[in-house]
Amino acid sequence: MEDYTAYMNLEKDDGNNINKCCYNKNHKNKERGEKEYKDLIHRLNRIEGQVRGIKSMVENDAYCTDILVQVAAVNAALNSFNKVLLANHIKTCVTNDIREGREETVDELVKVLQRLMK
Repeated sequence: MEDYTAYMNLEKDDGNNINKCCYNKNHKNKERGEKEYKDLIHRLNRIEGQVRGIKSMVENDAYCTDILVQVAAVNAALNSFNKVLLANHIKTCVTNDIREGREETVDELVKVLQRLMK
């Protein structure tokens, strides 16, 4: 098993959720609280259903503009997912890393934001 240096955000967002970020030399991960996890999975399940709906529209020869409208809806849902995930990341991982003196996390965040804004 790899050696992890772990720390825990002890601030509970609703009394039930504790976010924990773990690091080693090659890997980062985050244990999400139940509320955050359920919200993200719910959003992804909805997006997955929308994409299946678009596939069905193509298979059933739906009109192009009808498909395009649904694709726009999926893009909006993905953007919303990104906003929620990014906010959670800043509130937990980034904040904790800065407190722990890991200022390179700010550079990582800037790079991610640049990629998201392309």
